Amino acid sequence: MTEQVWVNGGLVDVAAATISVFDHGLTVGDGVFETLKAVDGRPFAVRRHLERLRRSADGLGLRLPCTDDELRMAMSEVLASRDLPLARVRVTVTGGVAPLGSERGEATATVLVAAGPLAPAAPTTAVCVVPWPRNEQGALAGIKTTSYAENVKALAYAKARGCTEAIFANTVDMLCEGTGSNVFVVMGGQLLTPPLSSGCLAGVTRDLVLEITDAEEADIPMGAFAMASEVFLTSTGRDVQPVHQVDDRTLAVDGPLTAAASRAFQGLAAATHDP
Repeated sequence: MTEQVWVNGGLVDVAAATISVFDHGLTVGDGVFETLKAVDGRPFAVRRHLERLRRSADGLGLRLPCTDDELRMAMSEVLASRDLPLARVRVTVTGGVAPLGSERGEATATVLVAAGPLAPAAPTTAVCVVPWPRNEQGALAGIKTTSYAENVKALAYAKARGCTEAIFANTVDMLCEGTGSNVFVVMGGQLLTPPLSSGCLAGVTRDLVLEITDAEEADIPMGAFAMASEVFLTSTGRDVQPVHQVDDRTLAVDGPLTAAASRAFQGLAAATHDP
């Protein structure tokens, strides 16, 4: 079976796939993307991911040159070229060919769809807080852009300390998010997660957990985060993942609200692939 990717409207063998060296996504990180989990060739929550892709594109002023149906078909065709029981599907949209600078050119946006293996998430994880804040007032706040260098640095900081995720405060020292995850905490018996005004991304798994549990959005001071009785992460690759360590603090991973959220999410995922 020849592994293929979808580039600007058609399937191409992976070895032959190319984009211009002048693509604005390559030169200045001008682009947006979505990552979806696919089980046995079926991507999960496609509608929600494509809705967020378009919100991100609108936020960056990018016009998508293809329909949602075309993107769905692209994902199906790419997955059909791979033998992957558990896969990560990536849809990337960039500003296309442009001058060597920040100004965008007149070219049509570049659209890529690719898939690769996704390792199952560990049962629990360790996280650490990084010393660099998210800017909740920044131009890219809440937009899933390809400008991920900040996350790369933060994740390297976390991995050097034995953690799989880095946690950001925002500029007013409120809990924000991870590099690729949202954070839920239990305080006083209540399940809480930061609001979008904190600067965090509107994660698809986050939104689903908010819908299927009694979780509430609330501003969470970083000091309170360190005293939470339960902590878990949500993301496409992690689903609901309990946190057993925050910096040097050990937490129980069998808390009742974490367990309930995990059961509810797994039940939803088993019932439908596109909630």
